[in-house]
This record gives sequence, C-alpha cells and structure tokens, in this order.
Amino acid sequence: MILRFPPVTVASLLLFAGAFSPIAQAQQAEATLGEVVVSGNRSEQRRFDVPGAIDAVEVDPMRQGSPLVNLSELMSAVPGVQVRNRENYAQDLQLSVRGFGTRSTFGVRGVRILVDGIPATMPDGQGQVSAISLTSAKRIELLRGPLAQLYGNAAGGVLQVFTKDPPVSATPQFGVAAGVGSDGQRHLDLSVGGGSETLGALLDVSRFRTDGYRDHSAAERTQLNAKVVARPSSATTVTGVLNIFDQPLSEDPLGLNRADFRRNPRQVIPNAYAFDTRKTIEQKQAGVVIEHDLSASDRLNARLYGGTREVFQTLAFQGNGVIDLDRSFGGAGLNWTHKTRVNDLPLQWTIGIEADRLKETRKGFNNNNGTPGALTRNEDDTAKNLDYFAQLDWTFAPQWQAQAGLRMSRVRFGVDDDFVTATNPDDSGSVTYRNTSPVLGLVWHASDNLNIYGNLGTGFETPTLAESAYRASGSGPNFALKASKSTQAELGLKARQGRHSLDLALFQSRSRDEIVPQSTSGGRTIFQNADRVGRRGVEASWKADWQQVSTRLAYTLLDARFKSAYTSGANTVAAGNRLPGAPRHSLYAETEARVGEGATVALEMRAESKIQVNDTNTEAAPGYAAFNLRAGQEIRAGSAKVFLFARIDNLFDRQYAGSVIVNDNNGRFYEAAPGRRLFVGARTQF
Repeated sequence: MILRFPPVTVASLLLFAGAFSPIAQAQQAEATLGEVVVSGNRSEQRRFDVPGAIDAVEVDPMRQGSPLVNLSELMSAVPGVQVRNRENYAQDLQLSVRGFGTRSTFGVRGVRILVDGIPATMPDGQGQVSAISLTSAKRIELLRGPLAQLYGNAAGGVLQVFTKDPPVSATPQFGVAAGVGSDGQRHLDLSVGGGSETLGALLDVSRFRTDGYRDHSAAERTQLNAKVVARPSSATTVTGVLNIFDQPLSEDPLGLNRADFRRNPRQVIPNAYAFDTRKTIEQKQAGVVIEHDLSASDRLNARLYGGTREVFQTLAFQGNGVIDLDRSFGGAGLNWTHKTRVNDLPLQWTIGIEADRLKETRKGFNNNNGTPGALTRNEDDTAKNLDYFAQLDWTFAPQWQAQAGLRMSRVRFGVDDDFVTATNPDDSGSVTYRNTSPVLGLVWHASDNLNIYGNLGTGFETPTLAESAYRASGSGPNFALKASKSTQAELGLKARQGRHSLDLALFQSRSRDEIVPQSTSGGRTIFQNADRVGRRGVEASWKADWQQVSTRLAYTLLDARFKSAYTSGANTVAAGNRLPGAPRHSLYAETEARVGEGATVALEMRAESKIQVNDTNTEAAPGYAAFNLRAGQEIRAGSAKVFLFARIDNLFDRQYAGSVIVNDNNGRFYEAAPGRRLFVGARTQF
C-alpha cells in the first residue's frame, strides 16, 4: 500500500524545519513557554520530546473559567479531535480523533480512554467520558496516530486523564466551588485533602443539575472521586482510587429533522414524550496502581481494578424499547521497564501484559408509554481481552532516536441466550478477534528547539457488543461482523522559539472492513463491513505568550472518504463520499489578556465547515463560527485563594447544530447547540 500526503504540506514541513533549525545556536533572552510533562509512551518525558502527536491540557480549577462539567470545555485547543457537547446527557459526549469514532451514536468508539492508568474503555472498545470527574483532573493527554495503536483496541487515539495527588500538608486543605447558569445549570463541588510524603488522601464530590437547553433534556448527576497515595519506601508508590458516578435523571430529547431544527431548535418530537425517552446510570469503580523500582534501571508497574455499571434506558419505539443492563467489569496489567545505555546513549524497553473482562446481563422489554412491558430479550454477554506488548526506544546517535513496538491482542465475545421460546431459538454463541499491531518510527532532534519525526503502524477496532447485537436475517448476534484494521502514517515537527511554540503533523490512514450501517429494523441498526475508507489531513497548533497577552490557534484539515462503494439498505454509498460526522476544516482561536492584578479576560472562537450527516451525503449540517467570552479574577486573603469567573458562550446567539446523529434512520440528524448562555461561578481553596 502506498501512503500519499498532500504535496504542499510536505513542502511546508521542510520550510518550517529550515526556519527553526538555527534556534539552538541562538538562545533567546525572552521567557520560554512552560514545559509540560506527559506519559505518551508509558514513561514520563517532556511533551516536546515525545516522538508523535500528543497534546496535554493542564487543568487548574483556580484558573479555569468554565464549569468543569463536560470534557468539551477543555479540548477545543487540541487539533485533530472533535469533542461535541450534545446537550443530551442520556447519550454522553461525541468524541472522535482524526475521523475515528464519528459513527458512534452513544458513548465513545475508536478512542481508548484511561483514567490514572485504569481503563475507562471496555474490552469491546466502547468507552465513556461522562464518569470522568473534571474537578479532580490535573492533566488530560491526547495521543494520536500510529503510537496510539500500542494501547490496544482503538484506531484513532488514546485519551488519558490524570487526577490530582493529595496535597502534602499536615493541615487539611479544603476547596469549595459553586456556579449557576442559563437553562437551570447548577454546579457544586466540595473537596478535602492532606497528608504527608508517606501517606495522603484526597476526596472530591461534585453535583450538577440542568433543566436543559432543549425541551425534555433535564439531567442531574453526582460524582465522587477519592484517591489515596502511599509511599511505604522510596522505591514503591501505591495509588488507590475510587470513583462513583450516579446519574438518576437524564432525559433524551432525540434529534430533529432539518425542517424542525430550522423552525425551532429547542423542540422535541412527540415520541420523546410518548415513550418518555430517558436514561439512568449508576457506576462504581475502584482500582489500585503500584509502581516499584527494582533498581535504578528497572521499574515495575501493576494495576488491578473492578467495577459495576447499571443502566436503565427507554427508547423512542415500542418493540424492545426498554433496556435494562447490569454490568460488572475488571482487569489487571503488569509491565516492566528497563533503562540502559548502548554506546553511551540511552536505550529503554518495556514489556507487558494486560487482561480485561466485562460481563453483563442485558434485558429488553417493550416500551409501554415509558414503562417496561413484556420481556423481549434476556441474555448474558461477555467480552474479554488478553494483550501482550513490547516497546523499544533507542537513541542510536546523538540527534537520532528510533522507536519500535508490537502489540498482540485477542478479544473474545460471548452470548448466552436465556430468552428461548417456541418462536425464539437459542442464539448463544461466541466469536474471537486476533490482531498483531507493529509500530515503527524515527525522530531527528535537529536542535534543542526542533524535533522532526515520522511513524508508521497498524491497528484494529472490533465491533462493540451493541454493534454486533443484531444481524440482517434471522435472530441472534451478528458474529460475522469483522474487526476493522487500519494502516497509519504520520510525519510531524515540533518547534519553539522564545515565547512561541508550533506543532505540525501530517497524517494518513487506510482502513479495511470499516464498520458501517447496513439497515435498520424496528429501531435497531444492523452493521456490516465496508471495503476501504481513507483519512488524511493536517494538524497545526501555535501558542505564544507575551507579558500581558497569550494566544492560541489550532487548525485541522481532515479529508475522510469512502474509497469503495457499498450498499446500505436500499441505498448505494458511492466511492468518494465523505465520512459523516467529520468536518473538513476545524479552527479554534483564543486570545487572553491579563488586566490588573489577578484578572483575565479572553475571547474564544470555534469554527467548522459543513458536516455530512449520512453515508450517502444527501444532507449536511451547515458550517458555523461561534464566539465565547470569559473573564476571571483571582483574590488572595491570607491562606485562602478565591477565583471568580463568568463566561458567555455563543456570544452572538448563533443557531447551529452542535452535534449530529450520524445515519439516523428517521432523518433526525440534528442536535442543536444552545443559544447565548451565561455561567458564573466561584471557587475557593483554604
């Protein structure tokens, strides 16, 4: 297979390399941008030195002028990623990376999620971001491209969230935050933490409620995040975490067709009321991560976790329109990292094993006006994976670094059908997916302030249990559905000069057996495999920090298309059609000014080109540009620190689709973004 990049962008890479190559010989007197430490290749290093596309978002509640409720508040300045707040807490955020994950109508597909080293993505590849406590977060990392394939069943990237460690303080430190906003938004957060270098603990509890921008979209949820860090010796660190997520109310307003969306974006269709579409979620998870230094050159990292998730959901149709899901999940992992030197230059390798398992009891009922009717489905589903991986990072010359990795994965699905009648046969069965994902890369450290890298690798993405639940003919799961496999390439540079920082990446991927919709029956989508899908594009980000003003730009060009025609129901999807849910152009710009003592004011802008809403490309959500304004004031009073903030989102009250429901069989593709919206809040630490 030949991978081709847009020729103009390759020339741009060489131009940038020439422009920044003399930087090391001319150290600037200006203040440089702060260093960010990340964990992109399972060991900490400066983000600038990671040989791949990775961004880190630092989260500081005492400087963050946003509610810290949804991940979409924090990721706008990261190129290559789309995080859409659907204003629908029954379906979670939409998250996609480089066009992977756009087909997901609920949850997250194609992106692997980790929180403090513990998976928030199940073995079948389905993940959730709503359970992540942003008020506890310290840093959020997004790794894209071939390097992400070393984390397993995810084609697009890896999202890692690291929560705050307990403060080292003999006197407990407290935090209180409260905020209110348009559409009945109310947010309250309480935290307490303290301890010593040997043993410390942190507890954070938050509660959020909203009436919703649209009709029938109210939601409320409570989150608890607890963390204990123990260091019984200088060589050992033990971290224990406990997360509880309780969402007793989340009404589902469903999507709108184009005419209804234009006429009144806040309305809902009558079926939302008739079937009382909604979801309740309760999730509990606990885990422990142990890091132990065997020597100055050897480190072991082990994790063990487990949890439960209970979901009750009503859908907008009668037959099998109620879902009752009880899930238990858990897993373990172990890896060993060794550091040495060859020809007096560093070499590091890591080997490891990971095993995860989920078991769920899934029941379906008829939806009788929002209440469960007759039982229509009863089965026990399992998904489990066993993965082995190895990574090598070798600086073989003073300015050259090679990397290689290999991951061998085995994923098994099983269905034990307990709903067997005279007319409904036993549909029990199982299927196993196997894949080996190699990655190769090379980095040229041209100077202290310029790195140029290239990576090539393969990855895979299995269907989820939900996507393989139905088949076109007969009953039972669609175990003929194949895993999608991709080959990805990436070429990029990272440059900095004084107060300026620039990242540029070119990427291309070719997928086989892409998982796409085949038909819809009784409100259920049946999936199939399409032959080829291509994704290529450019990511660019620039940051600058002057004395009183800082600026950020993030731009993504994404050309994602079907490379082969296929039949979807009665429709033919032509080769060359654009992948739905993936805008060709995305731009984020921000300017923040420091005015007075501890005060800031900032203007944000987010723009996107039109988005196709279905594979046949017969409709598209129009492009838009939306502006947000925020301001903050930090006040110190003795040992207490107070941060006051206010923000106006969609400053000019623009009507646009904040997200789209890809390939909705009823043509209700559009989910409206809120109009002009105000939120004010205060946070205190003492």
